[in-house]
Amino acid sequence: MSDETRPEQGARTQRPRSPRVPVDFTVELDGVSADGVPFHVQAAAVKVSRGGATLITDAPLKMGASVRLTPPFGRSLEAEVNGVWTDEVDGKQRVGIKLLEPHGWFAE
Repeated sequence: MSDETRPEQGARTQRPRSPRVPVDFTVELDGVSADGVPFHVQAAAVKVSRGGATLITDAPLKMGASVRLTPPFGRSLEAEVNGVWTDEVDGKQRVGIKLLEPHGWFAE
């Protein structure tokens, strides 16, 4: 790897900590919008990993927001928004969330 392509010392790489798996299921998403208004919406989970997920939602969220998601299986999980972007292909908002439970989706 040349110096031009090598990440800076201490810089985070974009490599995920655990594999991401494509999925297609709906979750209930609760939280407070960027303008301070509580919301309860359905969101589409499109990728999951052990400790997080990518959701499609119109909820106006910002980085660091706390949310609760309830999948069609299991129990509600607390999470933190760690990414918000618009997909270039379909124009829909994506939200990356980090589950706050140490065992993620598999917490008891």
